[in-house]
Amino acid sequence: MSENKKIVIDWIYPAVWGTLMYNVLRAVTDLTHHGIFWEGEMKLHLTALLLSIFTCYLCNFVWRRRLYKTDEVNRMGRDYLFILAELLFWLNLLLIIGQAIGVLFMGSGWIDYMLINVIYLPLLLIFYTLIRNTITEKNANKKNLILEKLKVEKNEAELEFLKSQYHPHFLFNALNTIYFQVEDNNAEAKKSIEYLSELLRYQLYDVNQEVMFHQEINYLRSYIAFQQLRTTDKLKVNIDIDDALKEQRIHPLLFQPLLENAFKYVGGLYQIDFKLKLKEDQLYFELRNSVSDALVASAVKDSGIGLNNLKRRLELLYPGKHQLEICNYKDSFQVTLILSFK
Repeated sequence: MSENKKIVIDWIYPAVWGTLMYNVLRAVTDLTHHGIFWEGEMKLHLTALLLSIFTCYLCNFVWRRRLYKTDEVNRMGRDYLFILAELLFWLNLLLIIGQAIGVLFMGSGWIDYMLINVIYLPLLLIFYTLIRNTITEKNANKKNLILEKLKVEKNEAELEFLKSQYHPHFLFNALNTIYFQVEDNNAEAKKSIEYLSELLRYQLYDVNQEVMFHQEINYLRSYIAFQQLRTTDKLKVNIDIDDALKEQRIHPLLFQPLLENAFKYVGGLYQIDFKLKLKEDQLYFELRNSVSDALVASAVKDSGIGLNNLKRRLELLYPGKHQLEICNYKDSFQVTLILSFK
């Protein structure tokens, strides 16, 4: 069935259900007393029928909106107790007001009130159940579509990762060859190759799944040390890493793109401040690098792709469990990332 047809049925159904409820009420009150079905003044019957249909439309609108908004349709007991109390209040308030203004006629007094409650409340609860089940099915289908999309994206990412391994493997082996070709007295070149080899080894072999935080910290320290080898002596890097960050598990290479941007665009005072702190079950990452006025615009523009890729990774790996804030000041560029380990 097409989506448009489902929508039409959803909005015709309250009229059908309201008509059904009123006819059940009439059948009980008329036929059980051996009277004529729908006997009495027709105007009062039609008014009561329209109120019955209006009640169903109102309930349909309120309940659908509430269920879509909360997206919590699994709390069976509490939901039904709340709906029952709500129906008792509003249904009887409507009857009292209708009786007071002469729209409704309660000839038997409290017996009519009791009879309407006995018939309408179970039928309205059934109506709520039908709406609830429809929303549950739609939510389940929506979640299944999202899961299928994530599976496809994961498979595509794995294929891209496998393709990308050819070049790093070749480069890693080439570095080993170059390392043994460098003369022993050229310690700085050998040190650069060692750092680069460590970085490649981590990216090739240690990043398929979550890693221990101390592994990620070791990688970040190696990356910083490697970058410092190729920068001027006036660059100052301040590292502040919480000693408690050891055995926690984290998806790797989330901070490396941000560090790369910091080293690429550092200027002005030539200072980089790097912090990693653990507060209860949240990780706080803060990175600030000084910039010169001439580099600010180009830094923001050129780092867009890397930041967008990072944002997408965070959405996939930590959905609803991360906060990324980027601030571009006159003399510095700051990135703050908060991850929840719950």
